[in-house]
Amino acid sequence: MQSVRVWDLPTRVFHWLLATSVVGLVLSAKLGGDWMVWHLRLGYLVLTLLLFRLLWGFLGGHWSRFTRFAYGPGAVLNYLRGQAPLAHRVGHTPLGGLAVFALLTALALQVGTGLISDDEIAFTGPLIRFVPPAWSAAATHYHKAIGQFLVLGLVLLHLLAIGFYSGIKREPLVGPMWHGDKALAEPVPTSLDGPRQRWRAVWLAALCAAVVYALVRLGQGPA
Repeated sequence: MQSVRVWDLPTRVFHWLLATSVVGLVLSAKLGGDWMVWHLRLGYLVLTLLLFRLLWGFLGGHWSRFTRFAYGPGAVLNYLRGQAPLAHRVGHTPLGGLAVFALLTALALQVGTGLISDDEIAFTGPLIRFVPPAWSAAATHYHKAIGQFLVLGLVLLHLLAIGFYSGIKREPLVGPMWHGDKALAEPVPTSLDGPRQRWRAVWLAALCAAVVYALVRLGQGPA
């Protein structure tokens, strides 16, 4: 067995920040009132994280790149049959890759609709003035009646999968996402995770934060 760096530090920080932010979004939405200020701020953070993950999917470590877990139907079937090669089981598996893309898409839709939502009580999205009222009404309905339950369902599915793989199949998933390494019997490519890659991630994160800040400022500008 040999230890292989699978998840680079930026991917791991992204993962845990996103998980914490989603929990905060759910709690702040349920509490309402003044907590909606934090709901909005956490929404901006999630948008920043999603933009970062989009870029990191092309510039990140070997196993964090989209090309490493964008599997076709054949790969999914082979995995379900127990015939997947090791390369399809090191990072995100074919099923895990589908789940990642589904969750990222659901979160993007949730944040996007939140930017143009209006609850007609105390909350309006920062970009609401750029869309017709009918669009805002549709976005608000999706955000409150569909999107939040879709996200919660995918998160629950994610947790159940972790429990299944960790408890039934004895394949640790949480540990590697914490320290980054997996013990493997065969040699596989490792994810570069040195100072150069980490500084690249810092600059990309700063760029994404600046884009989100500019977007929010645009919505707060003069009509």
